[in-house]
Amino acid sequence: MGSITYKHVHRHLLAIDCIIFGFDGEDLKGLFVKRKLEPQKGNWSLMGGFVSGIESVDAAAERVLYELTGLGNIYMEQLHCYGALDRDIEARVVSIAYFALINIADYSKELLEEHHATWVSLKKLPDLIFDHRQMVEDAKEKLREKVATHPVGFALLPPKFTLKQLQALYEAIYEMPLDKRNFSRKIFSMNILQKLEEKEKASSRKGSFYFIFDEAQYKLLEKEGLKFI
Repeated sequence: MGSITYKHVHRHLLAIDCIIFGFDGEDLKGLFVKRKLEPQKGNWSLMGGFVSGIESVDAAAERVLYELTGLGNIYMEQLHCYGALDRDIEARVVSIAYFALINIADYSKELLEEHHATWVSLKKLPDLIFDHRQMVEDAKEKLREKVATHPVGFALLPPKFTLKQLQALYEAIYEMPLDKRNFSRKIFSMNILQKLEEKEKASSRKGSFYFIFDEAQYKLLEKEGLKFI
């Protein structure tokens, strides 16, 4: 067979858009920037970039996330491909969206200033360019599905946390209150938290014990199909 060429096939731009989630102790937040390029220059946008000709889409997502956060080895997952014909008026751009989970405290002020980025509560989303709001809504739904059966939510917390902070995280993700007694019973029944002797005393005189996530214990139980919520 002769060689196959693609010179008569339309070429498109391939972009990466990143929904970067963080948790400030009360609200689930997303990292957004004011767009520097036309079209819609100056409007709110997700953080992202383009896939180069020498990298896979996953490698591009890892590169973009590292450039934007300065963090490696963070939790990320491919969300969906967005390719509506009219999603970008400047060119035919297909975007592959990823969502990532980071501890807000790990994101430096220097990077915020460098990228002119802002943490925004997902309860108060501004108008976003293109189909970025749909990406955020899809990512929120995917995160809810994921944290119900996997311990990925711990990536949004500091290494040590209180039970109150853990419950607040799940309440922020699901945007609904959870019964304190039932939540505690469920979490402790899985034996995936290690209690520390240290207490957090900023929020009360008595203080609350800190815990850490026991990943090794979780892996032993993972095949049983644990459900967090």
